[in-house]
Order: sequence, then structure tokens, then C-alpha cells
Amino acid sequence: MSIKQITPQDAFKILEANAKAIYLDVRTVSEYVAGHPTAAMNVPVVMPNTTSGQMAPNPEFLPVVEANFAKADCIIVGCMSGMRSQFAVDLMQKAGYQNAINMQGGFGGARDPMGRVVTQGWLDAGLPVESGESALRSYDALLRKSRAQKA
Repeated sequence: MSIKQITPQDAFKILEANAKAIYLDVRTVSEYVAGHPTAAMNVPVVMPNTTSGQMAPNPEFLPVVEANFAKADCIIVGCMSGMRSQFAVDLMQKAGYQNAINMQGGFGGARDPMGRVVTQGWLDAGLPVESGESALRSYDALLRKSRAQKA
């Protein structure tokens, strides 16, 4: 199954037109807190390994996604440049999510080796942004909901 790709502008239009559409930010908690699309939910797909400091897949990613979002939900997935979100959508599709969409360019835009923007991101497009954590949309809140369902 191929992964549907959209621009930040298309993502914004979908979110505006469909009140049930979800923006899932798969960046780390610190990246999310620093700034994210308005009303974005946060579930990191990779996290820093506590011993090596290297990024490693988050073993809680799919369990948290499955505890919080239905397989039929329209979920726009974004990260910083579009790479982690591509990985996240692939994982989600393999788990049965039919309407997971990758937002190319992510929050900050994809850049070439010289640092030039090659794909505009959400921020560069001037779309609505907020910072901080929401009591209901933070990774901690979504993780707690996931763990409560298991208990």
C-alpha cells in the first residue's frame, strides 16, 4: 500500500473542513512543546535512547496510537521534515490504519545538504501554531489513556 502524501496547505484545508480529522505530531516531546500545529496530538515515533543518546523507535508508539485513535480516523501525520512521519505512517498502515496521511515538509520544512528549504513546512507556510503541552493532547496524556485501557 502506498503512502498518501500531502502538503502543509492541503493538511490545513483537511483539518479545517473535517472536524474529526486529527493532526498527529510524531516528533519528540521537547520538539512538540517548542511549537506545533494548533490542536496537534503528540505521540513520538522515535525517542532518545537513555544510554546511547541515539534515537530509537518508541515501543509505545503503536499501542498509544491504537488506544487513542480509531483505524478509520483521518490522521495527518507530521514531524519536523517528513521523514519520521513517513516511518510512522508506514507502521500505522501495517497496523490497519487506512486513512493515515504523511505531510511532506513536516513542521520545519525539508532541507537539502546546504540547508535550503526544498519542501515547505507548516511553519514556513504561515499556518496556525501553538506551543506548550495540552492536558488532553500531550504524549503524557495519551500514554496514560493507553495504560489505563490495558489495566
